[in-house]
Amino acid sequence: MMQKVVISGPGSYEKLQIRSFPDLSPQKETEVLVDVHCVGVNYADCSVRMGLYQSAKEKVGWPITPGFEFSGVVKASRSKRFRQGDSVFGVTFFNGYASQVCVPEHQLFAFGKELTYEQAAGFPAVFLTAYYALFELCRLRPGMKVLVHSAAGGVGSALVQLARWAKTEVTGVVGRTDKLEYLQSLKPDHWIDKSRENLWARCEAIAPDGFHVILDANGVETLKQSFKHLTSTGRLVVYGFHTMMPKKGGKPNLMKLILDYFRTPRFNPIQMTTENKSVMAFNLSYLFNQKSILSDSINHLLSGLKKKELHPPKVTVYPFKDVKKAHQALESGRTTGKLILKI
Repeated sequence: MMQKVVISGPGSYEKLQIRSFPDLSPQKETEVLVDVHCVGVNYADCSVRMGLYQSAKEKVGWPITPGFEFSGVVKASRSKRFRQGDSVFGVTFFNGYASQVCVPEHQLFAFGKELTYEQAAGFPAVFLTAYYALFELCRLRPGMKVLVHSAAGGVGSALVQLARWAKTEVTGVVGRTDKLEYLQSLKPDHWIDKSRENLWARCEAIAPDGFHVILDANGVETLKQSFKHLTSTGRLVVYGFHTMMPKKGGKPNLMKLILDYFRTPRFNPIQMTTENKSVMAFNLSYLFNQKSILSDSINHLLSGLKKKELHPPKVTVYPFKDVKKAHQALESGRTTGKLILKI
């Protein structure tokens, strides 16, 4: 029997229940069954649990098993690309918090000594998010000035690495002094601890004419000023709204959500045209069926890992049974790198 986390309806950590189900088997020629070793934990999973993740509501509903990324060993395959025993990681449109996952072959990738199973499970979601933002949307060029908010988190740390890989001038921002050491280990050109210094004054000192790219998952707290601190031709990329979410308790404050929704800036296309600035946003889960984007991105990233031009994510591992503790830790805002569930 396989084990998986099931959420019956929106709520706090008690909604994360581990249950037993019959084993899976591939049903199509292109499907692959994986015995899962590790699962990546993302803030999107917390949003799913709270009932706030739009694609979860549209495509699945309740009950739902969260999880977008995993690593493990191929158990059965009807695909010619994979054989039983292959070490793989992959992405899945939910259902990742499970001891078995069955996915189309284009969502699966083989790996070797460049990654451990723990690192592999935490690799695809954050690095694909960072890669799509920087290389698909922004088309980075050497010498561009890039600002990364929440730069010690999973996506933030991947953004710092990839922006450096593209030979841009990278500034990373953290909100807690205890995250500064990890950020510095990623070797950005500049770093800002906004708990101890004025964020925007430092930004203006680093980039007097503004940044070419700003990557912002904070939401209402920084979006307006992020747009203001773009240079002409600058691009603001939005991929989350973390400051609208709770740091403890596991449930959103509905009044705060409503107030923050109305406080969120609305970007006027006339203003954007006049100032020659852009705002772009995306949701990674909608990209999983884009075969060419997935394969091109992952192959480029794996090449960087094998050449040691990129480094695996820093991971903190929780036993599968402690899924509630992992969600609680991620929501606290105190973690760095990626959180992993080990089955």
